[in-house]
Amino acid sequence: MTSRKFRDLTRWWPVALAFAIGVLAVGLSVLFWMIQAGVAEDVARAQREFPGDRVEALMALVESDHHPFAERNRAVWALGQIGDPRALPVLRKHYTGATCQHDKFLCQYELKKAIDASDNVNSSWMARLTRRWRRGPH
Repeated sequence: MTSRKFRDLTRWWPVALAFAIGVLAVGLSVLFWMIQAGVAEDVARAQREFPGDRVEALMALVESDHHPFAERNRAVWALGQIGDPRALPVLRKHYTGATCQHDKFLCQYELKKAIDASDNVNSSWMARLTRRWRRGPH
């Protein structure tokens, strides 16, 4: 009886593997879509108040002293997701490398991630993927 169970298992493992890969692909697609939707929401919020393209508006929001740190940190996160090198001067201006004090300063962890993603040399895989996706095929 054990050999029959083993034969049944060897017959169905490719189906189970294909199903698992499909679930993973759908999950990653949903995650990617949710991240892009969050960035679009943050960009729309910034562009309602500040002129320029999405990177310029987000940079202006990061620089604004009239907005709470939570809102400015969202702009830092969005800049990191976009990964545009134009944001580097603003991001580096606020990065000290100190421990995070979210009630007094911008989040140093998010600033570091945004700097790394915006730097062409150290660009994250997500930033590279979104830049390629926006540009289209070569």
